[in-house]
Amino acid sequence: QLQLVESGGGLVQAGGSLRLSCAASGRTFSSYAMGWFRQAPGKERAFVAAISNSGGRTTYTDPVKGRCTISRDNAKNTIYLQMNSLKPEDTAVYYCAARQTSYGSGTYTEQNSYTYWGQGTQVTVSS
Repeated sequence: QLQLVESGGGLVQAGGSLRLSCAASGRTFSSYAMGWFRQAPGKERAFVAAISNSGGRTTYTDPVKGRCTISRDNAKNTIYLQMNSLKPEDTAVYYCAARQTSYGSGTYTEQNSYTYWGQGTQVTVSS
């Protein structure tokens, strides 16, 4: 069982930055591939970024490429999402997710690939 707790959300002006964190419980964090998803008002939850269990591979959705960076610190059981040049369309609840991996160092973009989810953190970008 893995518990995920997101933090770092808030209200920021367009062009600003935020760093989201997701802290995980459990002793085998390094065996989990991780991802960030977001759900904007009135929309379905959507993929944002993913990172392999070792951190060596990352994947991003096109709208955030060049503006966001996903990273992880396995010693701290934490992943991060650094978001720069924020836009009003980035306003959403951001969720982190985890999937235990047995082999390889893949990244996963589909929601149903993930087993564990956090409660989410609100990001609001004002224009």
